[in-house]
Amino acid sequence: MEKKFLFPGDTIGIIGESSNGIMLAEAAKKMGFKVIAYNSDEAAPTVQEADLGVVGSLHSKSKLQDFAERCDLVTYESDKVPSDAVELVKQYTQVPQGSEALEITQDRLLERAFLEQMNVNIAPYATIVSLDDIYQAIGSIGYPCVLKPIQKGFGRKRQQVINKQSDIAKCADIIDLGTYVLEAWIPYEKELSVIIGKEFDGKLNFFPIVENVYRDHHLFQSITKSQLEADVQSEVHRIATEIATQLDYVGVLEIAFFLTNSGSLYVKRVVPALHKAGFVFEKATNISMFEVHLRALAQMPIPQVRFVQPTVMVAIKDEDLEPLRTQWVLKDNWFYRFYRYPQTKRMVNPGYLLVLAGTTTEAVQQIEATNIWGDKSAESDTSKEITDEEIQ
Repeated sequence: MEKKFLFPGDTIGIIGESSNGIMLAEAAKKMGFKVIAYNSDEAAPTVQEADLGVVGSLHSKSKLQDFAERCDLVTYESDKVPSDAVELVKQYTQVPQGSEALEITQDRLLERAFLEQMNVNIAPYATIVSLDDIYQAIGSIGYPCVLKPIQKGFGRKRQQVINKQSDIAKCADIIDLGTYVLEAWIPYEKELSVIIGKEFDGKLNFFPIVENVYRDHHLFQSITKSQLEADVQSEVHRIATEIATQLDYVGVLEIAFFLTNSGSLYVKRVVPALHKAGFVFEKATNISMFEVHLRALAQMPIPQVRFVQPTVMVAIKDEDLEPLRTQWVLKDNWFYRFYRYPQTKRMVNPGYLLVLAGTTTEAVQQIEATNIWGDKSAESDTSKEITDEEIQ
């Protein structure tokens, strides 16, 4: 299908069920586009924000076709959208992101094979189809390690942390449900994300590197600019450039890394879609992640991304709302974002806040001084590895 420019008045379809959707819909409407949202829940924020909502299953061929035929272009706003659904939509309209990157990254073995061909560091792993395979692989993988199904999206119930030999028996209940990977746990100092906008001609637009903090299996904080050595930043950009260049993809993507105490970098995952870590750029940079994504899809020129101010994003939970009332009337450097509409089962947070300060250290100290979120070091190192939709 011939690639074409999009102009105000053209229709962009948004498919997906994450909190990215409403911000993407708002950004698209500000740019003059009409928005059609595809979701399984008619009360979803993206559907409520869109000019038109199409409600249906991600496996309904007739609904997906009807949706696609109404759009000049479709974008998926989450890497949880099945690649076969995207492949079907591609038959009826433009999907610049394509489906190939999703196919690779939704399968842990395909993703690791893709990364291995570029000789980038990834956690040691083994393919597992039986309990005996775990016993045989543990010698080379070591403790602690994590057993994960090759297909992402099953959640924590299909995963098992193995800290010692007696833990292997706990895998018996899930091992017959499919093929798995046994992955070594990387003891890391920081988890980093780099958000990249990739254009049709392959040009890459880098946002500042973000440091992410996870709690209770969900993204808690994104911090930019993270305090990193120049050689670490250079290596992150080198690896990310190679990965992004190899992917057949247009739009915003995320590449996440583990940074060890020794300064080694391991690629944690590749997300060929918008990622929550990029919410911080609403204030931290001169252009948001969402506008870069839309400009790339519409083949508009993208300005050079410039860092504006140290910013920390904090994900808000329902239980935070009452104690946040005090900060609401005190802090002039705290900016709030709520999704406004009833939350769906896929949205665990009602919104997030952005804290601006002279340095990110000052912002983090201000957040911690409120005691709303407690001690960020409360989680054990091993539990940090098992993270929400980031459980990779």
